[in-house]
Amino acid sequence: MSDDFDDFELPEPPKVSSEVGETFDQAGIDALFGFDLVTPTAQKSGLKAVIESDVISHERLPMLEVVCERMVRTFATSMRNLTSDAIDVHLEEVTSTRFGEFMNRVALPAMLGVFKVREWENYGVVTVDSGLIYAVVDALLGGRKGNEPVRIDGRAFTTIETSLVSRMVQLALNDFAASFEAIEPIGIELERVETSPRFAAIAGPSNIAAVATFRVDMEGRGGKFSVVLPHATIEPVRGKLLQRFMGEKLGRDRIWEAHMANELWQTEIIMDVVLGEKVMRLNDVMNLAVGQTIGVNRGPDDALEVHCGGVPLGRAHIGQRCSNIAIRMVTDISKGFSR
Repeated sequence: MSDDFDDFELPEPPKVSSEVGETFDQAGIDALFGFDLVTPTAQKSGLKAVIESDVISHERLPMLEVVCERMVRTFATSMRNLTSDAIDVHLEEVTSTRFGEFMNRVALPAMLGVFKVREWENYGVVTVDSGLIYAVVDALLGGRKGNEPVRIDGRAFTTIETSLVSRMVQLALNDFAASFEAIEPIGIELERVETSPRFAAIAGPSNIAAVATFRVDMEGRGGKFSVVLPHATIEPVRGKLLQRFMGEKLGRDRIWEAHMANELWQTEIIMDVVLGEKVMRLNDVMNLAVGQTIGVNRGPDDALEVHCGGVPLGRAHIGQRCSNIAIRMVTDISKGFSR
């Protein structure tokens, strides 16, 4: 049985006359969207270049750099106490990149610690490269100083190696939280340690993240670790991180804060007790004479209003104590006091 569609041919598409306007062929469409089938390695252009652009427009965070500089000093001391070796810690760079692009650049094998900032209710990642992992394990297990640790490929990290590196990661997070205290007190918890970037995906691949990279040198051995903070995580303190301060003091000064609070507690203020109020006509006020009595409709046991600077604070009873006129509050002091 023959097929009825064997001799079927599609009609030619209608051609646009040059008198109406220019034709928009496939080459023009490819040029608009940035596709080039002839030279696939050519530079992207058009809408495709805009959508897949690697250029990130971001705001510089000066205070985050200051926090990282403070962390360098504290973390170096913590590592010396942990390993009993001479430790040098350096801040290599603080930059911004897309989260997916950074995770794709992580050289495996590596450890990725996922941590949570309680106050911000969001997550971050600490990446530790293999050089630093084996250097820490070698130092904590009594290896010889000055020897470059041998990198062992083709196997997963053991439980002992993961536990030892987790101690170092927790120290780094504690020092990072302590360095951040001058801007805003935070608490950081290490939730888990992963070895695959897929299981440490705390943000979308296209989300922008701030990355601080540190290098640790331990007498001829060492490596790098990075603290990754997505911009969604640091959004609660973004305004403070954009500030610029010179010198060691940053954020609020706790010494002056305590001094001002102490002086405020010792400040003397004038309290007014309103015995009563009465609405009178201006003509009656101008005709007041010496000895004239004005009734205020108040009894000796009624609570009177207490004002400070014209602001009502509460009610109190009036009396006498130690030959002085005194009042005793019968309501709590509140700015929202209503008559």
